[in-house]
Amino acid sequence: MTRKFFGTDGIRGRTNAAPMTAEIAMKVGQAAGSYFLRGSHRHRVVIGKDTRLSGYMMESALVAGFTSVGMDVIQFGPIPTPAVAMLTSSMRADLGVMISASHNPYEDNGIKLFGPDGYKLSDEAETEIERLLELPTKLAQSCDIGRARRVEDARGRYIHAAKSTFPEHLRLDGLKVVLDCANGAAYQVAPSALWELGAEVVAIGVTPDGRNINDGCGSTSPGLLQETVVASGADIGIALDGDADRLIVVDETGKIVDGDQLMALIGTSWANQGVLAGGGIVATVMSNLGLERYLQGQGLTLERTSVGDRYVLEKMRKSGFNVGGEQSGHIILSDYATTGDGLIAALQVLAELVTTGKPASELLHLFDPVPQLLKNVRFAGGKPLEDAHVKAAIADAEAELAGKGRLVIRPSGTEPLIRVMAEGDDSTQVTRLVDMICDAVKAVG
Repeated sequence: MTRKFFGTDGIRGRTNAAPMTAEIAMKVGQAAGSYFLRGSHRHRVVIGKDTRLSGYMMESALVAGFTSVGMDVIQFGPIPTPAVAMLTSSMRADLGVMISASHNPYEDNGIKLFGPDGYKLSDEAETEIERLLELPTKLAQSCDIGRARRVEDARGRYIHAAKSTFPEHLRLDGLKVVLDCANGAAYQVAPSALWELGAEVVAIGVTPDGRNINDGCGSTSPGLLQETVVASGADIGIALDGDADRLIVVDETGKIVDGDQLMALIGTSWANQGVLAGGGIVATVMSNLGLERYLQGQGLTLERTSVGDRYVLEKMRKSGFNVGGEQSGHIILSDYATTGDGLIAALQVLAELVTTGKPASELLHLFDPVPQLLKNVRFAGGKPLEDAHVKAAIADAEAELAGKGRLVIRPSGTEPLIRVMAEGDDSTQVTRLVDMICDAVKAVG
């Protein structure tokens, strides 16, 4: 069955245009609620959101959908995605919902669903919910309609859970941290957690107005963070995205540190402590070859998956790893969370900063990334990757890079684009090969 609504990370799109309309959100609530109506207990769904203006509308529509099929609803208000995942499990809910479009601009919104175990739904579950969306809804009897209530201490529960992942014998006293919350879901919880652990916190991106989420701030726009770190003489800068499941760090010189370096740090630290599971880490095909070489030098492995943190987590669960993530900053530490958690990952980095006493610029530069180039090629239609000339160009590039680099060619899951990525020790060669393949795709489309 072709998926009409769900993408690689829930349902997402421009608000007030399908599939992000109040009408469809209500139907998603009805379909997902119906899917999880199992057993004779009173059923419960928890709902969190980020700070987008459309969050009020989408939340109300989802509440209407869930209660109409007999589910009780607990509303958290603005709270990070990983907090929803955690609270779904701890509050014994049948389902968790996060209303967020992550790092997208405020005009977009999305719906992420978590099962009772706190993990994102499987492809099979999402496909079944899509099937139910097309069918008439079986509404609850009048006496069985669900109730809705707000829980005011959800943020406090999450702060406590996040802090509990930080080593008990350590404090952040004397550490000056610039924290950019992207005017998003973590604007209250992240500064509070770091302050409670003793850090001097310079908070930016903490004045949401419904329209400024991810606007010139956060993990996808770290310029303001870089400037603030240098200007304030901070020890380190931390940037989260709109729903706080992603982390990018800036060292004391203002240099950006991506997810590959952070995974290298956490993975080797945990290995040295004897707590790294699986003998390595899991990352996607987009992680830099430099990370793979560094881990090999430490006697650790790098397992690669398709792009998407859900595929990283699936591999981690299947093969027994407890550290994984993406170059973009989604970092999953499965000892502590069931999804990417920017705050918890940041606390692991801060723990190393305190323990080693090293400056961030030294601590967070564990390997030199090899030259990597990604270009997107738009095509008009058809399947350009099946064209003989495109196949030949890819084969020639692979032959040139054999043993010296990598080539990743993949279609976009949401747009008519072919993504062409190459990396290797020779930047000139990398650029030439990417351009060669892009030209071949353009000639077809």
